[in-house]
Amino acid sequence: MKLRFTLNGRPVELETPSDRRVVDLLREDLGLTGVKEGCGQGECGACTILVDGVSRLSCLMLAAQLTGSSITTIEGLAARGRLHPVQEAFVQQGAVQCGFCTPGMVLAAVDLLGRDPQPRREEIRDGLSGNLCRCTGYQKIVDAVEQAAQPPQPEEEP
Repeated sequence: MKLRFTLNGRPVELETPSDRRVVDLLREDLGLTGVKEGCGQGECGACTILVDGVSRLSCLMLAAQLTGSSITTIEGLAARGRLHPVQEAFVQQGAVQCGFCTPGMVLAAVDLLGRDPQPRREEIRDGLSGNLCRCTGYQKIVDAVEQAAQPPQPEEEP
């Protein structure tokens, strides 16, 4: 099957079996290893990507589902050498442990903040409930999303 879609802002056209899993296509064929496979069953969220701005589990998607879509992976989130505000908040809050869940967690948070720019802590927890982290108690992750939801503060002049 010939696929045409946008990946991290760039057009992609390739041949692949229509029943190839998206996680395999992204990691093995396109070299985007920020997309992780944890469980392969849609339980952990490590394979989260954005499809037309909505978080989806790439281990449960088939390549044919990408046709005409705009896909964002963690590799495409930063722009012009600057981290996305959610990525920056994760760094500042120390919300990264081993890093395995981080790409999926960040993309789920971007989706959440796109739908609700000022979520309450309970809504953040609910919004990230499909993403598992084995290293932390989620406190720093929720803190990071909460920080990213805050409007940027103007820089003080010296």
